[in-house]
This record gives sequence, structure tokens and C-alpha cells, in this order.
Amino acid sequence: MSGPNSPEAVKKLLENMQSDLRALSLECKKKFPPVKEAAESGIIKVKTIAARNTEILAALKENSSEVVQPFLMGCGTKEPKITQLCLAAIQRLMSHEVVSEIAAGNIINMLWQLMENSLEELKLLQTVLVLLTTNTVVHDEALSKAIVLCFRLHFTKDNITNNTAAATVRQVVTVVFERMVAEDEHHKGIVEQPVLVQGNSNRRSVSTLRPCAKDAYMLFQDLCQLVNADAPYWLVGMTEMTRTFGLELLESVLNDFPQVFLQHQEFSFLLKERVCPLVIKLFSPNIKFRQGSNTSSSPAPVEKPYFPICMRLLRVVSVLIKQFYSLLVTECEIFLSLLVKFLDADKPQWLRAVAVESIHRLCVQPQLLRSFCQSYDMKQHSTKVFRDIVNALGSFIQSLFLVPPTGNPAATNQAGNNNSGGPVSAPANSGMVGIGGGVTLLPAFEYRGTWIPILSVTVQGSAKATYLEMLDKVEPPTIPEGYAMSVAFHCLLDLVRGITSMIEGELGEVETECQSTTEGESSPTASAEEQDRQSASDHVDKGTVSRAIWEEMVNACWCGLLAALSLLLDASTDEAATESILKAELTMAALCGRLGLVTSRDAFITAMCKGSLPPHYALTVLNTTTAAALTNKSYSIQGQSVMMISPSSESHQQVVAVGQPLAVQPQGTVMLTSKNIQCMRTLLNLAHCHGAVLGTSWQLVLATLQHLVWILGLKPSSGGALKPGRAVEGPSTVLTTAVMTDLPVISNILSRLFESSQYLDDVSLHHLINALCSLSLEAMDMAYGNNKEPSLFAVAKLLETGLVNMHRIEILWRPLTGHLLEKVCQHPNSRMREWGAEALTSLIKAGLTFNHDPPLSQNQRLQLLLLNPLKEMSNINHPDIRLKQLECVLQILQSQGDSLGPGWPLVLGVMGAIRNDQGESLIRTAFQCLQLVVTDFLPTMPCTCLQIVVEVAGSFGLHNQELNISLTSIGLLWNISDYFFQRGEVIEKELNKEEAAQQKHAEEKGEILNRPFHPAPPFDCLWLCLYAKLGELCVDPRPAVRKSAGQTLFSTIGAHGTLLQHSTWHTVIWKVLFHLLDRVRESSTTADKEKIESGGGNILIHHSRDTAEKQWAETWVLTLAGVARIFNTRRYLLQPLGDFSKAWDVLLDHIQSAALSKNNEVSLAALKSFQEILQIVSPVRDSEKPETPPVVNVPVPVLIGSVSGPAMSRPFVRTDSIGERLGRYSSSEPPVVTDELEDLNLWWAAWNTWYRIGSESTKPPIAFDKLTFIPSQPFLTALIQIFPALYQHIKTGFNMDDLQKLGVILHSAVSVPISSDASPFILPSYTEAVLTSLQEAVLTALDVLQKAICIGPENMQIMYPAIFDQLLAFVEFSCKPPQYGQLETKHIANAKYNQIQLFAPAEWVALNYVPFAERSLEVVVDLYQKTACHKAVVNEKVLQNVIKTLRVPLSLKYSCPSESTWKLAVSSLLKVLSIGLPVARQHASSGKFDTMWPELANTFEDFLFTKSIPPDNLSIQEFQRNESIDVEVVQLISTEILPYANFIPKEFVGQIMTMLNKGSIHSQSSSFTEAEIDIRLREEFSKMCFETLLQFSFSNKVTTPQEGYISRMALSVLLKRSQDVLHRYIEDERLSGKCPLPRQQVTEIIFVLKAVSTLIDSLKKTHPENVDGNTWAQVIALYPTLVECITCSSSEVCSALKEALVPFKDFMQPPASKVQNGES
Repeated sequence: MSGPNSPEAVKKLLENMQSDLRALSLECKKKFPPVKEAAESGIIKVKTIAARNTEILAALKENSSEVVQPFLMGCGTKEPKITQLCLAAIQRLMSHEVVSEIAAGNIINMLWQLMENSLEELKLLQTVLVLLTTNTVVHDEALSKAIVLCFRLHFTKDNITNNTAAATVRQVVTVVFERMVAEDEHHKGIVEQPVLVQGNSNRRSVSTLRPCAKDAYMLFQDLCQLVNADAPYWLVGMTEMTRTFGLELLESVLNDFPQVFLQHQEFSFLLKERVCPLVIKLFSPNIKFRQGSNTSSSPAPVEKPYFPICMRLLRVVSVLIKQFYSLLVTECEIFLSLLVKFLDADKPQWLRAVAVESIHRLCVQPQLLRSFCQSYDMKQHSTKVFRDIVNALGSFIQSLFLVPPTGNPAATNQAGNNNSGGPVSAPANSGMVGIGGGVTLLPAFEYRGTWIPILSVTVQGSAKATYLEMLDKVEPPTIPEGYAMSVAFHCLLDLVRGITSMIEGELGEVETECQSTTEGESSPTASAEEQDRQSASDHVDKGTVSRAIWEEMVNACWCGLLAALSLLLDASTDEAATESILKAELTMAALCGRLGLVTSRDAFITAMCKGSLPPHYALTVLNTTTAAALTNKSYSIQGQSVMMISPSSESHQQVVAVGQPLAVQPQGTVMLTSKNIQCMRTLLNLAHCHGAVLGTSWQLVLATLQHLVWILGLKPSSGGALKPGRAVEGPSTVLTTAVMTDLPVISNILSRLFESSQYLDDVSLHHLINALCSLSLEAMDMAYGNNKEPSLFAVAKLLETGLVNMHRIEILWRPLTGHLLEKVCQHPNSRMREWGAEALTSLIKAGLTFNHDPPLSQNQRLQLLLLNPLKEMSNINHPDIRLKQLECVLQILQSQGDSLGPGWPLVLGVMGAIRNDQGESLIRTAFQCLQLVVTDFLPTMPCTCLQIVVEVAGSFGLHNQELNISLTSIGLLWNISDYFFQRGEVIEKELNKEEAAQQKHAEEKGEILNRPFHPAPPFDCLWLCLYAKLGELCVDPRPAVRKSAGQTLFSTIGAHGTLLQHSTWHTVIWKVLFHLLDRVRESSTTADKEKIESGGGNILIHHSRDTAEKQWAETWVLTLAGVARIFNTRRYLLQPLGDFSKAWDVLLDHIQSAALSKNNEVSLAALKSFQEILQIVSPVRDSEKPETPPVVNVPVPVLIGSVSGPAMSRPFVRTDSIGERLGRYSSSEPPVVTDELEDLNLWWAAWNTWYRIGSESTKPPIAFDKLTFIPSQPFLTALIQIFPALYQHIKTGFNMDDLQKLGVILHSAVSVPISSDASPFILPSYTEAVLTSLQEAVLTALDVLQKAICIGPENMQIMYPAIFDQLLAFVEFSCKPPQYGQLETKHIANAKYNQIQLFAPAEWVALNYVPFAERSLEVVVDLYQKTACHKAVVNEKVLQNVIKTLRVPLSLKYSCPSESTWKLAVSSLLKVLSIGLPVARQHASSGKFDTMWPELANTFEDFLFTKSIPPDNLSIQEFQRNESIDVEVVQLISTEILPYANFIPKEFVGQIMTMLNKGSIHSQSSSFTEAEIDIRLREEFSKMCFETLLQFSFSNKVTTPQEGYISRMALSVLLKRSQDVLHRYIEDERLSGKCPLPRQQVTEIIFVLKAVSTLIDSLKKTHPENVDGNTWAQVIALYPTLVECITCSSSEVCSALKEALVPFKDFMQPPASKVQNGES
């Protein structure tokens, strides 16, 4: 073993000692004999000890006094050489620890003497050091003496000695305390009773301490005394002492041996009672001193701060605070307050620098700061030390910027206050230290012209002070510019770093503890706050208390920190510094967020946000939040007003981007610097990493990001990610390459930020969504009222957030979609809307395609929730939104169509919600969706939705934007109906099931099930809905749609109607068909009569459709025909329904109103329908084949009967199939389809309708103008043609009244004129005498009646006369066409007036009634021939009426419109009379024919002596033919009348005679030409008359005197007439002189003359007894007159006269006797 106790070492020691002693004796041999002797005896002593003892060292120690003695004596010689030798030897002994206490005392005394003599000073120090460090034998007085010795050597003249002594003192002091520590260690195990310390009664009362401790105590106490410039108690012999040295010693002890003070009450007491007051006292000059204050004003001169002391004091304070804070709470409060004061602007620069360094030392000790906070800030009446420290640092930093480096320091305050007014504009030379644009790269802060470099002062997290270590400096050093700033900057950073890491660490512990304890009860998803609450309950001690401290710490420091950091951030020109500041702000914000301190969190975030934006950027959200409450308010730090500094406009940064601000009125451009971008990245970082604690401040963050994104020109792309895009308007964004490379990164981080929202808890997520929503609202406000590009940031990010949180979409769906729907999609700015819709539809599509758990098919609620916004979009009127909505629907159908299930109603609702006014493209897109649904998805959707499909399809039909869509949608309805038909059974089952469920549900609620067409079964309801929809389309404004819909409706009812339950037909009839008819009727009657100009573009409209009215007419026609057809074909179904007769009445009413409509087309069609329902033959009820309805020409397959298909070879039979339904009628209960009585009622109802139609339609209007409606011929024809069919059903009850009614109608119908433009088509050309079809029909109707009467019972025969009346009325038309009201018509006269008349400009043309009248006449004659003898015919004076009627044409003769008329009339008269006269004679006595005879006489008279003049162009042959007719009449008289004169009234015969008489001397009209005269004189006729007259005048068969009278009378008339004519002639002849008389007069006279001669011939031939005497007398009386005529000049007259005179010769005989005469 080579230690000091090993045998070798001992041996060596002994050898050395001996050699030392020898050397000593040698040295002192001459001069100092006593020493020599002592040395020698010492050698012997040593040897002896070595020899005697085994424990040599112990023995040496016992005898050490003697062993040491020679050396001490050697030192006493004061000879340098000897002294050195001795000291070396003593040191050797000491190092082997062989010195006893006494020896040590002796040695110290010897050393003291040497010291006083100033000998070997360095050696002395060395010796003391060895003595005290090698062992612990030196105590008490000896020890104090040794220490004093060192102190005194410290104050010598020699620098080296001084310094060595100083070092030795330091070491010795340390040794003393180390001993005490060792002693404590040694006694650790022994428990002692502590003795109570009796206060400060006696400063030396340290009886309780052990030896080493006592030394230490005494030493420390005296050090305090010395520093305080008091006398020491223990270190006796001190001569001088410096405070600086004393303070250094105190500091080192406190620093190195804290446990001593903490473990021993005595020492603690010293600290409190001595050290602290001392420090405070020494600080006083620094506190009172004010730099620049005027000394004269203060009463006593103020001591100036002294750098060395001040600096050392601060060091002591640092140690005190660091080590003994817990002991010296109150004292530390004072120290800290002082430290804070030293930072004041009016303190010397060096003082501020060291103070900052001291504070930095505290700032790196977060636990210590935590204690401050706990001990002061959290106590009620204590100084808020921690807050003050932070605030002081803040104001310190501000003061550095605000204090002008030179000039009057008093200006500082003004600068500070001035600031509160608003940003002070920076000096113009705002100081880029740059030449030629190159910026110097020296890191620095620059603010308002103050430029402060950033020095690298320390490594992060350690407080390496510069000036606190300058122990050798006496004068205050000059502080380089920027040093204090840099330290203060590091203070802040370290403070933030320390606090945040400490608190977050503790928070983490607490949270993990909570989780471990609450795992059992709280679900793992419980949010952080809940866990905090639970942890609080579990760890009241730790959690709550800690939390309170953390919150207090943050609350105390955030204001100051924020103020300082903001300022620094603004001033920083160095990227690294900026990064550090931002990191500090970020960590603070995150910490505040975690602790739930909203205000402070928002304040830090606001600061970062402001940093991101250009200076003075107008962003409201940053200026109105709570955080911003600080931005423009000064708050007080230590009573001094400090401004929160908002970013200055002069930032000395490289501009990296220029863009447009996001504002309503953009004012120019704004610039972004690299610092802004740096801040932006920090913000992104914050949001990304600490999103969960941002809460409401998401708004700040997002608002800022939105503005930045805008300025940088990032635009949203699909999915919501933002990509660099060009700005749309304004000066386009300018980006440097530096930022261009950054953009994708920023864009990426932005996206990642929102992707990470999937890791946020629900509450935080809601905060994020709310923030985005309110941001979006702001962007929308800005976009109001202008069409500028809006900011789409918020919308894009809402979309992105929604997409990444699809797994828990339910919790955010409502706020998300609600905002997009109610706000964004309804915004007036189109771009904004477009993105709102884009976002919404993308979310919906993503939601539907996302693989949810459980899947959507099992989670209907979620599916409906997802689809709901799609439906809600329908409430928005903007077409672009709706287009997006529909595109979305289309995509959903294409991708998800099969799995929509309960979502169908919503999807269909969207299509159905498209309104008419929403533009063609929308309607087209929606319709595309519908087509897709109908073609592909009907089988996959729930049957309950089919009704909605029907309604939607119907609604498209009603859209009037695009005709093709409407027509196609009608086609879709047909397809749908087909689908219903094919899948009937399945649909019905499903619907019934659903119905049952709903019924049950409704009953439970106690409600009534409410659905359209209720009591009908659900499947029938589906059909009814379809019919109702088609019905609505049938009254669409557009004719094409109406037509198509009508055809489809009737086809479907026809084709598939048999599927309906029987009872449902009732609804079909009343709710569908009649309802439709009502509406069509109403629309048609109110339709516009204006002419429609040719339809859009080049479509030409046919004139028959060129008004709305005409177009509606077509619809009415179609509808009525359809309904009538259904009544016809389905009568076997309808009749058993209870109210068939009522329905029949309604139908008839419709037919009537249509027939009476003022439209030819409608009215005619109505009659066709009437015909159709009247020709109802009871249909064949063959249960095998349902009726095939007449197929309407619509291009749709009508599937009826068996549907052919691979699987369906059998006919499609429903549970209640057609077969069965029809079977019900045919087999089980033979249908009583025609209950006779009811049937009759139906027919009579029809008759009444017919009558109303007829009477109304043919009734002439009161007034006429251009628009007067006059029924057309086809209409009237059809009307009349209906009668025969109808009559078959009602003949049994048809009575006179009905006949009367019929007659009126027939008469009126025939009277109706036709319009001139139609006449060429209806009228026969004038040459053909043909009947029009109407006239045919009228005659047919009468014919039917007549035949019926003929074979009918007796009582019907009384109708004959009425029929005759009717026919005769028609006959009259030949001469007197009927008048139609007041209407003026042009008559088409007979051939003579030629065709010109046809095209006369008249509106209306009366028909050529002649053929009709003539035909009627023929019928009359026929009928009369059959019925002349009928009682009724006789009684009702039919014959008289016939004659009366014929009298008209006969009297008109040549004036008749047609020549044939009077000829036919004559022949008819002759025929009728040939039959009628005998009957009349038969009934002569009854007087029934009395009135007929005069009528007949007049008729003959009017005909034979017509007043009409034959036409000029009448040929001679014609004339002769006509004359022969006259002759025939006279013959009739002579054969049929005159022979029976005795059965005939006398007056009549008289009239006949007169007439014949007249005929015999007929005088002619004056129009004949000379040549024709002979022919014109109707000589044949005259002759015939004359002969007849004469024949009857002198007939031998005179039976009655009356008859004779007639002939006599006839003759006298004749003769009188001759006499008159002759007289007049003679008179005229005489007057005329030479002039010849008028031709006709000559003719007349000739005729008379001839007549006279004829008469005389006749008289001669007659039996004399038959000739009256008077007659002869009259004849003879003519003679003189004849003679007078002889003078006439006309040869013709002369020759006639000659003939007349000749027969008179027979009268010339001698007169006989009177007697003879009288007898005769």
C-alpha cells in the first residue's frame, strides 16, 4: 500500500525527518547553536520513537510537540534559508497528519510571528493551507488565528501575496465548512435532543453546535460583521478588510454549502438576521440613485452606485434566492422587487445589465419561478413578484427601443406616452444598414429607427453571465450595444421555455395519473376536460393545487410576455430570432389553451396572426376579440405607463409577395414579407399540433389564414385543398421565387392541418367548424353587393374538414350543412354560391360512399340525415345551386341508385322540386335524373315511393320550358303505368303490407290515416294518382301536351283499368274523368280568341289551330271522346255502381255544353260522342277477353290480355283478376245490366239533352255581328242524325209534345244558313238539285217517325197532322226561304241568276232550299196518299193545309226561285186533289172541309191568273208546255169539281165560274213582242176555259136550280166584260186619231171579238131551254157596240169583227108575238 500509512511511506517519512533535522543542524551550526542542538536531539528522539513503537505514526503524533520543536526554533531565526527548510519539514509532518493539537497551536503562533515580520509570506500561506486541509486538529482560537493570518497577508503591498492570500482565504473558508459537513455526516445516525435556541440573546451562544460547526458559525458570523464594517467577534487581530472580498466569501459559502444553512437553525438564523439586512443595506445607494437627477435638488448628496459591490451583491442575492428561497420568503420578495427596480430606465446602463443577468439566472429555474408565484402572486396582500419580473423585462425591452441612445434621457417618458396616441411614424431613414440595396446580415432588432444588434450571449437554457463575473473590475464596464437587449430576450425565451415545459410535464403526469385511476369508470374517449375534472376529484391535493398555480403563473406572466414578444417580433430582422419569438408565442398559446385560459390564449394567437399579416391590415376579427383589448390600451407596470406596441409599418424585411387584401373595397395591394410567411407557418404549426386546445380561437387562426391564402392567391380545388392559382381581378398577385417554392408546402400544410381535424375530440371539432362557419359568414358579408371574387377559404376548408371526419359525420353534419345551405348557397355572389354547392354536394356524395359502421343500409337514420341537405337545397332559388344539386342527384343515382332505400323520397323530392321558372337546363338535368329512375330504378325502390315517381313525372309534364320534356314525361308516365301493370301482384302485396303497418300506427296515435283517394285500396290509389296526374296534364296550357296526356290517360284507363277494384271505378269516373271534363270545359270556354302568330321560330300554325280557343277545342274533343268511349266500353262495370244514372246525367251535361259551345269542332265532336254512347249495344260479356278499347293513336304498346314473355305464358292474373271480376258479372249472378225502367230513364235523359242541344244550338241569336256563332252544317246534320237512333229507345213514350219539340228543332236546323266561305263545299252547284246531308237527315228523321206511327198503336196516329205540318213548312221554303233570326242572307236563286251569286260578298248564304222543299212536297204527297182517310188527317184539315201551302208557289209561278217548284206544286196539287177531293166530298156534310173550298178556289185563281211575268227568255216551246199545264188544271176542274157541284159549296162553284170566265177572255200583259203575240195569247187555255165554262153553263144535266144559277151567272159576267172592252176600244180609237192603238189593246179587242163569236156558237149548240132569256138579251145587246167598231183602222180587228158579226144573222128574224115570249 502506497498510502501515507504504508510501511514504505512511514520509512520514507522517518528518513526525510532525519535528513531534515540534519540539514537544520548543519545550517545552524555556526550562527544558532541552540537550534543545532535541538535538531540533533530531535534526530535521536525520532529514532527512539521509531524503534520503540509499532504504531510509529501515532507515536510520532503523541510526541509531535517535541518533534516539531527544532523546526519552530529554526523559523525563529528569521533566516530565510533556514525558515524555508523548517517550513518545508513542518509541511511534511502535517501532510502525514502527525501533528497534535498543541503542536499545531505552536506552529500557528510561530507562523503569526513570521507574518508580522513579513517573512516568507507565500510559504506561510502554503503552510496554513496544508495545516488546515490535512487534518482537523486546529480549532477555535487557533483556527481563527490561522484565518486572520491569511486575511492579513491579503492586504500586503505585494500583489502576488495578496492574490495568493485571497485564494488561500477562500480555500480555508471552504475547508471550515467542509469540516462541518463531514462532522454532520459523521453524526448522521445519532439522534440528539435539539436544544432551543434562545433567540439573539447572546451572539456567541452557540453551545448547541459541535466543534466544527461552531467554527463555521463563528467564521460566517464574523464575515457578516466585517462586510457590515463592524468588529469581528472571533477573528481577533484583523486589521483591514474590503467589502468586495467579504461579499465574495459570503457568496461562495452560501453557494457551496446551502445544506448547512438549511439543516441548522443557528445558521438559518444568521441568514435571516445578518445576511439579508446587510444586503438590503448595501443596496441602498443603488436604489436611491437616479441617473440624470439634479443633485442640487436633493438635500444630501446621494452615494453613487459602486459597480464591484453592486455586482457582488447581486451575485449574493442570486444565491440567496436560488438556495434559500424557502427560508427567506419575505426577504426574497424584497430582493426581487429590488432587482426589478434596477431595470428602470433611469438606472445606469451597467446596473441594468447586471440586473438583467441576475434575472436571467432566475428565469432558467422554472421551479423557482413557480415558487415565487405560489408564495407571492397567489397570496392576497403580497407583491405580485412573478408578474412584476415578467413585466419589468417587458418594459425594459421597450425602454431600450424608446430611449434615444443619446441626448436628454428625460425624453423617454414622452416617447412612451406619445405612443399611446397611435403609431408614431418612423424616421424616414428607417435604417436598413445597406449599400446599394444589399441588406447587412447582422442579426438585429429594429424599431422606429432604433437599431439594436442581437448578440449571442448565452446558450439556450443556461444563464452564463458576463458582467456578474467581472470580479476584477472596479470601474463599471462599458456595455456593448445590444447586450442588455440580448440578455433580456433570452430571459423571455428561457422563461417561456421553462414554464411551459414544467407545467406541461406536470400536466402530463396529472393526466396520466387520472387516466390510470379513472380508466375503470371513464370511457377512453372522455375529453381532456372531463378527465381533468375526474383527476381533480381523485387528487385534490395535487391536481387542484397544481392547476391553480399553473393558471396563476400563466395569468401573471402572459401580458408582459405578450407585450415584449410582440414588440420583439415586430422589431426582429433575424430569421432565427423571429423563429424563437414565434416558438415562444406558440408554446404559450398552446399552454394557455391546455389550461383553458381563453383570454391569454387568444391574445397570443392574435399576436401571431397580426405578425402573419401585413402591417395595419384591416382584419376585424383581430381587433375585436378579447385578446385585442390589450392592443390599444396601455397598462401599468410599476406605475409606469407602457404601450402595447402594435406592429409598425416599417418592417425591414425582404418583401416576398404582393397581393390584394381581402376587403370589400380593395385599396391597392399589400405586401407580405418573409417574416409574415414565417408567422404564417407558425400559425399553421399551432393549429396542426394544438388544434385540440384552440377552441374559440380557431376563428382568429382561420381568419388570418384565410387572408393570407387570399393575398397569396391560393384558390380552392376539388376536395377543398387550396392550390396556387392566379388572382382573377385587380393587379395580379406578385410572388417571388422564394415564396413560390413555399406555396405548395404551405398549401400542403394547410391541407394537413384540416386532415388532422380527424384526431380532434368532438368539442374541439365543433369549435373548428364554428370558426369556419363564422369566417365564412364574414367572407360572405364582404362578397355582398359586388361580383368580386369572394374568399372561398372557409367553404373549402369546411368541405375538407367534413371529408376527413366522415367516420363521425353525424356530430358535425348539421352545423356544417346548415351553414352551407342557409348561408353560402343562398349568397348573391355566384362564385361563393357555386363553392357552397360544390362543398355541400361533395360532402353528400362522400357521405353516401363512405364505408360507415354500421353500413348505411342498416342505418337509415344516418342515410336520411346525409340526404336531407340535398332536399333542403330545393328551397334555394338560384339556378346554379339547383344545377349542382341535380348533378349530385344524377351522380348519386349512378353510383348509389340501388341502395337508396328509404332515401328515395328525398331524392325524388329534389327532382320534383324543380319549378317551372327555373330555366331550361335545370329542368333538363332534373328530367335526366327522372328518366334514369324510371328506366333503371323502379324495381329497386320501395313501392311506397312509386306514387312520388308518378307525381314527379307529372310535374315535369307541367313544366312549360321545354315542350319535348313535357311530352317525354308523359311517355314516362305510360312506362310507369306499364310497370305497374306488369309488377302488379308484387306492388300490391308490398303496398298492402305497408298500409296495414301505417293503419296500425295511426290507430295507436288515434289519428285517421290520411292519404289521397282514401278508402280505395293502396294499389288502386297508385293508379288513381297516375290518372290524376295525367288528368292535370290534360289541362296544360300547351296543346301538344294536352293532346299527348289525353291520349295516354285514356289508353291507360283503357288498357289497365280492368285491374282496378270495382268500387274504385266510382273514383275514376267522378274524381278523374268528370273532374277533368269540368276543367277542360272551363278552360275551353274561357280560352282566348286572339289569333296566335305562328309559333316560335318557323313553325307554322294551321288556321284551324291558330287561336288558344281552337287549340283548347281539340283538347275538349279528345277528352269528351275518351270519356264517352270509357262509358261505352266499360258500361258493364259502371252500371252496377250505385249512381250510374247520376254519372250519365253529368256526362250528358258535358256533351250538351260541348255541343252548345261556340266552336264547330267541339260541338260536332260532342255529337259524335253522343252518338257513341247512344249506340251502346250491351257489350258482349265474354269473361275470357276484356274489352279492347279503341286504340288511341299514341305510340305506346297497349298490353292487354296475356302478356307474352318467357316466364309468363299464362295471362297475367291478379288475385282479383279481370277474369274473376268479369266472371262475377257473367256466371254467379247474371248481371241486371239493364233494369228496364232505369234504362228508359237514361234514354229519356238523353232525349232531353238532345232536345236542349237542338233547341239551343238552332235558336237564332238576337243580334248579329262578325263574331256571331252559327252552327255548322255537319253539326246540325249529326244532331239530326242522332234522333232516329235515340227514337228507337224512347218511341213508347214519345208523345205529341215531344213531336212538337222535335219539329221546332228540325225547322230551326234547316233554317240555319252557311257561311259564304264554306258554301262552295256544302252547296250543290246551282245546276244540280241535290239535298244537303242535313236536309236528308231531317227528312229521314220524319220518315222514321212516320213509319213508327204507321205501325204504331192507334193513339200514335194523331201525330200525322203534325208531321204534315212539319213537311209543309219545309215546302214553303221553296218560295220563302226561312229567315234565321235577323240575319241577312243572300239566297242562291234558281239557275237564272247564275253563279255570280255564289261569290257575292255576303257573310252568310242561305241554302238552296228548292230541292229540299220539293222533296218534302213529294213526301207530303206520298204520305197523303197513304193517310188521306185517317180520322186525324181529316179532322186536322190536312188537305186544306196542303192546298194552302201549295198556293204560295203556284201563285208565284214564274217568280218562284226555281221553275221546277211550281211545276211540282201543280202536279202535287193535282195528285193530292185526286185523292183528297173524294174524301172531302165524302165528309161534305160534317163541315170538316168547309174552309178548304175557298182556299182551293183562291189557289186556282192565283195559279191560273198569276201576277208574275214569264221571263223574257222563255222559249215558245216552253210557253206552250206551260200552257198545257194550265190546261191540265182546267181539265181537273172540269172532271173532278164541276161535275159534283151539288156536293160543293155554291160560293166555290161561283168562284170557279168567274175564274173560267176570266180565263176565257184573258187579257195579256204588255211585254210581248209583235211576233210572239199569237202564241202568247194562251189561246188554248182561253179556249179550254171558255169551253168548260160554256159546257157547264149550258150543261143539260142541271140537277139543282143552284147549278143553273152558276152557269147563268158565268155567262152574264162574260158578256158584261165583252161589252166593257168593246166600249173602251171604240173610245180609244176615236181619241187616238191617226196613231195606232197600243198593241195589247188591239190584241185584247181581237180576243173579245173571238170570244163573242165562240159564245154565240155555243149558245146555238145548247138546248134552248138551258139558256136564260137574259143571256140572249145580253148577247143581242152587244150588237150595236160591235157595229160601232167597224170604223177601226186595224185590219186584224176588222177581220175578227167580221167573224163576230156573222153569227148575228141567226138573231135576225121577225119579232114574234109577246105571248109567245112570255110563255117561253
